[in-house]
Amino acid sequence: MAAKTDNFQSPDYFLLDELMTDEQKLVRETVRNYVKKEISPIIEAYAQRAEFPEQIVKQLGDLGCFGPTIPELYGGGSLDYISYGLMMQELERGDSGVRSTASVQGSLVMFPIFEFGSEEQRRKYLPKLASGEWLGCFGLTEPDHGSNPAGMLTNYKNSDDDFVVLNGTKMWISNAPYAQLAVVWAKDEEGEIRGLVVERGMPGFSTPATHGKWSLRASATGELVFDNVMVPRGNILPNVKGLKGPLSCLTKARYGIAWGAIGAAMDCYATALDYSKERVQFDRPIGGFQLQQKKLAEMITEITKAQLLNWRLGVLMDNGKASPAQVSMAKRNACEVAANVARNARQMLGGMGITGEYSIMRHMMNIESVITYEGTHDVHLLITGMDVTGLNAFK
Repeated sequence: MAAKTDNFQSPDYFLLDELMTDEQKLVRETVRNYVKKEISPIIEAYAQRAEFPEQIVKQLGDLGCFGPTIPELYGGGSLDYISYGLMMQELERGDSGVRSTASVQGSLVMFPIFEFGSEEQRRKYLPKLASGEWLGCFGLTEPDHGSNPAGMLTNYKNSDDDFVVLNGTKMWISNAPYAQLAVVWAKDEEGEIRGLVVERGMPGFSTPATHGKWSLRASATGELVFDNVMVPRGNILPNVKGLKGPLSCLTKARYGIAWGAIGAAMDCYATALDYSKERVQFDRPIGGFQLQQKKLAEMITEITKAQLLNWRLGVLMDNGKASPAQVSMAKRNACEVAANVARNARQMLGGMGITGEYSIMRHMMNIESVITYEGTHDVHLLITGMDVTGLNAFK
């Protein structure tokens, strides 16, 4: 498949750039240029082959996309949350799987080690993860426990003073087949949920790949299988117990998804807009017809609303004021906007919209995963509902 030149220009209907700092815009342009040079020319072919482009791990590390809000002391970028959001927006504009690789590494692996780990764990693992020397994954979801992680069966038992014995299975784990380590959530002998760092090479730990996906085809997905894995006690994250640990990680990741999904929407919109000006039917560009203009007008309206919501959420994150419920709203909104934009953009391209010559169908399939993982669409609606009513609909 021939590589196409990426001429993407970002829609900014309400001049949001005026609210951003020069550093934030520089971060965005740096990642955008990387996507144009390294991702856009290859991603369709990798998606068609359902193959993970391994080279992006080191590239993303070099670019500073792994743990950008982590302090520089541990290899991070000490950047603000708007800069982080813009990074995720640009990466997902390229492909949701590329953004997933970065989201998992930063929010689900590096964040819990930084936030809940010991100083020794931070210094041992974070620089390797930040640089892309190591890839990590996050083990929470199980075959029978997705939206209800409290029911997890994965557990560990005391072995001796130095080790615990870990057993269980996790599934739908991004990065798993290529990861050097996993942050795994499991129940101890008292039934308390704890986090453990499990390294590849520990006997009994395997990561079988998940095949046959129609979505996130350029992302590596797998299982985590623990068969009497002897994990050193020093690998248990000491500073958190209970669901607070994994859920706080998911809040950080969902924040990145809120920005990322709008990146995918922006790419679909830009593709449809360009196509509408070039594709001639009935002796004029299809962009001149009312129904096509209606689609484009609705797309840019919803994208703009989501951009403003994300920017405000970023300000709240930087000020330590953002609630998990606000992050849930932004994640759900962005995914819904992206799904609708992709669907309408695909219609505008007609038959060409289903081919790999354009990015839309790939985005459309990817968003079907993004709308489900890290909290399904319906679960995030109920989180908002509980937040505004004070009544718990989950029980």
